[in-house]
Amino acid sequence: MKAAASESLPPLARNSHAMHCKLCLSGLPFSQVEMDSSRIALGFYCLGTLDLLGVLETKTTPSEREAWRNWLWEQQTHGRYGSGFKPSPYMTSDILLDEESEFDTPHLIMTYTALMSLAILRDDFSKLDRPGILKFLRSCQRGDGSFSASPNGGEADLRIVYCAFVISSLLDDWSGMNVDAAIAYVQRCSSYEGGYGQTPFGEALGGTTYCAVASLYLAPSTPLSPIEHRLSSSERSRIIRWLVQKQTSLGGFSGRTAKAADACYCFWCGAALNILGAGDLVDSAALASFLGKCQYQFGGISKAPSERADPYHTYLSLAALAIYKPKGTNESWELPQVDVLRNATVDTALWARNRIRAGEV
Repeated sequence: MKAAASESLPPLARNSHAMHCKLCLSGLPFSQVEMDSSRIALGFYCLGTLDLLGVLETKTTPSEREAWRNWLWEQQTHGRYGSGFKPSPYMTSDILLDEESEFDTPHLIMTYTALMSLAILRDDFSKLDRPGILKFLRSCQRGDGSFSASPNGGEADLRIVYCAFVISSLLDDWSGMNVDAAIAYVQRCSSYEGGYGQTPFGEALGGTTYCAVASLYLAPSTPLSPIEHRLSSSERSRIIRWLVQKQTSLGGFSGRTAKAADACYCFWCGAALNILGAGDLVDSAALASFLGKCQYQFGGISKAPSERADPYHTYLSLAALAIYKPKGTNESWELPQVDVLRNATVDTALWARNRIRAGEV
């Protein structure tokens, strides 16, 4: 692959990308029917973009940040399954304010994104029910080692396992799961292609390959599953080979074999290669060139050139650029270091790890 010259990159439209996400955040506390089931995740991508661009405090007011913190804490729910965060108030009934119903349970992905959003907002986590979250994790783990998104069911795949692992790492307490069973489930998702499927025997996908690799590196060593034995040298080589093959001639990464490049996979595949110590195999100049072309004229970054932008692709594109900084560009392309295991800036991940830790207030 011929790398595009970094000198030809357009400026990174930082202000436009920030305003795109700020505009999306403005609707967070209000009803947006199509986003109700993942409103907390949308907030994470918007806040994460502002964090990566280093403009959270300059582009938002103290009262706005306080309102977002309060709204997030309003989504913390307590009940027979423990405590966690629900996607939004959309299923809450006035008669269920003090009791969690079967239709108002916490969600693992939303709990992960809520915790990271509160860390971006530099909350002190004094309201966090740590024992309740551990109970919630235990209620979500299934007999095969996987995790369901909610205690009473829902999707169960490597994305959910990854969220459970990050939450446990932030708590610095792994008593909420059977670690060995969860690791064994991750390993069963390995595909003959070299990457990992969402579930055992599934097609290898860039996003779930990242979730698998990050999970294997996040989990503590156990007698049955010591860290050094989780990936053999041949398994590591197969994963790296599959990931490298996903970088297309356009410079972006595809998420599946023989598919078009998509901006989000620049992070999912690129971050997985970084974790595996193979980041030097990424053509960073070509990657930046592709993402530069994905910048939407009215702000934000899209999945591919000429597509409409959204907060999800905006955040993940910037996170990929933070890992693979293009050389020789102007200062508009400067971004902070990313904690590739937890998918946040290093400063935000450190804040979360220091304040979410179980037993500390």
